[in-house]
Amino acid sequence: MANSEHLSILRQSVEAWNQWRPQGPHWADVKAADLNSADLSGSNLRGANLFGANLSQAKLNGADLSQADLSYANLSQADLSQAILLKADLSDADLSSVTLLGADLTHGNLSRANLSKANLRRANLREVDLSGADLQAAILWVTNLSGAILKGVNLVEAELRELDLNGADLSGASRHNGVTGK
Repeated sequence: MANSEHLSILRQSVEAWNQWRPQGPHWADVKAADLNSADLSGSNLRGANLFGANLSQAKLNGADLSQADLSYANLSQADLSQAILLKADLSDADLSSVTLLGADLTHGNLSRANLSKANLRRANLREVDLSGADLQAAILWVTNLSGAILKGVNLVEAELRELDLNGADLSGASRHNGVTGK
């Protein structure tokens, strides 16, 4: 259950949240919160516990979610353009149709995440764990996947262009049924 004080301030405005926000890692407990369609653009949610939160259609562009726990969260159709998600845990999260344009997910955990139809153009996924993730019909153009773990990833119908796969582990990845790669 979400911390009611944290949730109340977060719902006021991004400015109120960023001004009030306590410092330090793993401070905010808003897990399982319903923040559907919330505008959290530019917010500082570093280290937040958003486990299982509903952030579908939320605006999180430019937000700092470094080291946040977003495992099992619903981020479907959310805008995370230019978001900072360094070392964030997005394992088992629903990121279907999410926009991660230019986002930095370096050293993150996206294992078993649903990234079907996700826009990952110019995203930094360096050394990210994507094992077992679903990237069906995802857009990966000019995406950095160097050192990423892509074991068992579903890349069916994914658009793959100008990828950096240096040192990536693609063992067991599925690319059948019309993968494009111009």
